[in-house]
Amino acid sequence: LQMHHYRSEHWIVVKGIAKVEIDNKVIYLNENQSTYIPVGSKHRLSNNEVFPLKLIEVQCGNYLGEDDIFRFDDNYGRIN
Repeated sequence: LQMHHYRSEHWIVVKGIAKVEIDNKVIYLNENQSTYIPVGSKHRLSNNEVFPLKLIEVQCGNYLGEDDIFRFDDNYGRIN
């Protein structure tokens, strides 16, 4: 679960089913569907299926550096 101060993101599902959490709302996206994550929104992407999930992520903003990721929760121990 993370957010960004300087960038928005657009996720497009190419293959599979994505579970997307944006500001405490959960949606499921199928192939050829997309969603927009505004600057400052808490968001998370999950694949709860047995088959791979493939997506395109488009980042837009004045700054796209990795240090613009603020993590609230992380399965891989990368909490800020």
